[in-house]
Amino acid sequence: MELPLIALLLVVGLVVGWGVGAQYARARRGWTDYRAAKRAVPGARRAALLLVRAVFTKVGVIALLLFGAVAYAAVGPDHDRAEPAPGPSPSVTATHGADRGR
Repeated sequence: MELPLIALLLVVGLVVGWGVGAQYARARRGWTDYRAAKRAVPGARRAALLLVRAVFTKVGVIALLLFGAVAYAAVGPDHDRAEPAPGPSPSVTATHGADRGR
């Protein structure tokens, strides 16, 4: 009767050992991945901040250009302050051509 009990305990021990070993291997991989990610965070944070700074710089330049364009348009057109442009004058050929038809 001891032989089946020993065999059963051996099988149960193997199953439990296999489960515990698999969980231990998974935990070690998790810790290794965690350490690698933890080492990569400062570099990734620096890269993210540089990208955000570049975006904010571009948005700031575009906002300044738009503000300048709106301010320039709000001042009014320049042609109101300039002297009036000369009007169209009849050309010589147009005057002679009109006299011929009469």
